Amino acid sequence: MEKLSPSVPTAIDISKRLAAIDQKELRAYRLERLRAELRKRDIAGCLLADPINIRYATGSRNMTLWTMHAPSRWAFVPAQGPVVLFEFESSKHVNEGLETITEIRPCTPWIYFLAGQRCEEKAGIWAREIADVVTAHGGKNRRLAVDRCEPMGAFKLSALGLDLVDAQEVIEQARLIKSPAEIECLRLAMDVCDTAIERMRETLRPGITENQLWSVLHAVNIAHDGEWIDGRLVTSGKRTNPWFQECGNRVIEAGDLVAFDTDMVGPLGYLADISRSWVCPGKPPTNEQRRLYAIAEEQVRFNMALIKPGVAFREFAEKCWPVPEEFIPNRYMMMVHGVGLVDEYPSVAYARDFRDWGYDGLFQENMAVSVESYIGEVGGKEGVKLEQQVLITATGAVPLSKTPFEDALVI
Repeated sequence: MEKLSPSVPTAIDISKRLAAIDQKELRAYRLERLRAELRKRDIAGCLLADPINIRYATGSRNMTLWTMHAPSRWAFVPAQGPVVLFEFESSKHVNEGLETITEIRPCTPWIYFLAGQRCEEKAGIWAREIADVVTAHGGKNRRLAVDRCEPMGAFKLSALGLDLVDAQEVIEQARLIKSPAEIECLRLAMDVCDTAIERMRETLRPGITENQLWSVLHAVNIAHDGEWIDGRLVTSGKRTNPWFQECGNRVIEAGDLVAFDTDMVGPLGYLADISRSWVCPGKPPTNEQRRLYAIAEEQVRFNMALIKPGVAFREFAEKCWPVPEEFIPNRYMMMVHGVGLVDEYPSVAYARDFRDWGYDGLFQENMAVSVESYIGEVGGKEGVKLEQQVLITATGAVPLSKTPFEDALVI
C-alpha cells in the first residue's frame, strides 16, 4: 500500500491482510451465535438499532457514527428464518454481497429530525412494520428483544401485543467468545494500532500539542481501513492526573509525562484498546515518573497472570494486585473489560467495589479482554495509564500488542 503522505507512512499490506480473513465465515459465525442466544431464551427475534449490533449480526455498515445518535435503520434477526434489514432507500446498495441479509425493506425513521411533527404517525407505521415481521417469522411467540428504542416506539410496539425484552444481554453473550476469524480481525486491528503508536513515538517532541499527537493515531488507522477512535484520551504533564481528561491544545514540553488510551476501532470494526505512558524527549524521566510507571506495570502484569479459563470474576477480584491506599481514590473504574467490535461484556470490578456493581461470571477461552491500570495520587503532579489487550487461551492471557512496556520511559 502506498504512503498517503511523508508524515503518515503505512506499514501493513491491508488489502492482503483483509483478503486472508474469511468474512463470510466471520458473518456466519456471529449470526449463529446471536440466534443461539435467542433460542436459549425462547425469544422470537431481536430488533437492532445500535449500529454496532447491526454490524455484528449482519456485517452491514452504513453511517455508523451518525446512526449512533440518530437511530433510523434497523435489523430484525429471528431465532430462525430470514433476516430483514430496514434500510434507507437511497443507500440500499451499500449492503450488496451480504449473504446474511435475506430482505431489505425501506426504513421508516421517526426521530424528530426526520419526522418533525409527524413523529407519532411515523412511529405507528414503523411499529406495525416491525409487528408484521415478528408475526411472520415468530409465529405465536411475541417475545421481541430490542436494544435501543425511544419510549414512543416502545409503547407502540407493546400496544401491538409484542412482549419487549432487553436485547443487550443476548448480543453481549453472543459476542463473548471469538471465532478464529474474529481473532484474526483483532490481531489485524492491533497491528494497525501498534504501527500508529510507533508513528506517535516518532512524532513526540517538545512543542507538539496533544491534539497533534492524537491525530497521528487517527491518520494511521484511517490509512489502514480503520474506522474511528472512541475517546480523546491523550494527555500530558499535569493533565495526566486525574485520568479521563480529554486531549486539547496544550503544548507538550520536554520531560512531560504523556499518557494515552487508544480506544481505536480499526479494520472491519474491531477494537484495539491499549494504553501507554511515555516521557517527552529532552529531559530524562524523574524518579517519581519511574516510580509511578513501575507500580502501574506491576499491576497490569500481576493481574494478567491471574486470567485463565474457568477463573471467576469474583475470585479474580479477590486475588488481584492490591492497589496501594494512596492510589485508591483515583483508581481506574474497572480492572478488566471485554473487547470485540468495541468495549464489551464483561466489566470486572475491584473487590472493594464488587458489592456496588460487581457481578459473577467466568473467564473463558477465546475471550478477548483489556487489563487496566491507572496510578496517580489525588493532587499528584502526574499519573501513569497502562493497559494491555489480551486473548485468553487454554493456558492463560496472551498479549495481542507488540508495543513494549519496558522501554517506555527511556526515549
